[in-house]
Amino acid sequence: MVTSNNNPLNKFPFKLVRNLGIFVFIAIFLRPFTIVTAGQRGVVMKFGKVEDYILDEGLHPIIPIITSVKKISVRVEKNSFQAEAASKDLQKVDTELAVNWHIDPIFVNKVYQQLGNQEEIVTGIINPVVTEILKANTNKKTAEQIIAQRSDLKEDIEKDLKSRLTPYHLMIDDVALVNFSFSHEFNAAIEAKQVAEQEAKQAEFVAQKATQEAQAEINRARGQAESQRLLRLTLTPELLQKQAIEKWDGHFPMVMGGNGTLPLININSHDLANQTEK
Repeated sequence: MVTSNNNPLNKFPFKLVRNLGIFVFIAIFLRPFTIVTAGQRGVVMKFGKVEDYILDEGLHPIIPIITSVKKISVRVEKNSFQAEAASKDLQKVDTELAVNWHIDPIFVNKVYQQLGNQEEIVTGIINPVVTEILKANTNKKTAEQIIAQRSDLKEDIEKDLKSRLTPYHLMIDDVALVNFSFSHEFNAAIEAKQVAEQEAKQAEFVAQKATQEAQAEINRARGQAESQRLLRLTLTPELLQKQAIEKWDGHFPMVMGGNGTLPLININSHDLANQTEK
């Protein structure tokens, strides 16, 4: 017969199991530690009050129930905003703006205490500021200037956003003007103006080409006249006689005389000139 003292279950350390169970219960339900992952900071609250220190990335011990941790992302966030504004010449402008921003990691506890989480920051702070600044800067330019000076408008908006949001410890990384849209009437007017400008440039080109061709004809006529003038100045009697002699074929014209047929030699410059022209 086996006695209870020899039962191996009696030798099992039930106290250890109990302590292990308590530890597992505390670890699962009370969580005496917290993990702050990459790109986050931990805002520590003691009985709901925000503490002055911030938890960096990693594992951190905390006191359950008494202490809680709110994890806030400090990575760059991208949000798009759409706003309707009026240009300087009272044209309706619908603008889509993309803003890249992040919370300053050093002041993440202050930001959470004063502004709340990311969603509350966007809806409560960034969105109204973006709308106000976009309208103010759009109103400084005409519709055509908004199109032609897009980069200048973007720089002005980004500069104003940094000035307004930096005191809240919200850092602006980049601003992009995604799209502009105007009224149908304005788009039609712009298209008609572009067509008119193209036609005017074409007409100017044709007129300029005709002027150049006419000037070329005048220059050619002047050149021919000058060439003829110089030719008349250089055709002296001596030169004409020389040219006639050079063209002589060795035969004299024949005349009938008393002694028979004799060659006739005429060195008159006028005749030489006529012969030269032949």
